[in-house]
Amino acid sequence: MTEAGIEQRVVKYCKDRKLLTYKFTSPAHRGVPDRIIIGGGKVLFLELKQEGKKPTPLQLWEISRINTHASCDTVVAKWAAGWEDAVKTIQETFDHA
Repeated sequence: MTEAGIEQRVVKYCKDRKLLTYKFTSPAHRGVPDRIIIGGGKVLFLELKQEGKKPTPLQLWEISRINTHASCDTVVAKWAAGWEDAVKTIQETFDHA
């Protein structure tokens, strides 16, 4: 499945679970995660990849940077490779809210 296909499924999955989801783009700042997902008092910045793919060093740096600046359990940045990993990551983040 393409990254765009994974992202479309993630958006539908989030909407079905009553989670807000926004496309995160920052034209002047490359490497930011693809999606911001909000629900149950938590915020997840999620970088999506095709199964078997990994984030670029810049994307990993941005994920780390968000986590460092958030320094709390309610705001996290993660990445997921493939549809199943994305669902697992969303569930781990929001099912414990």
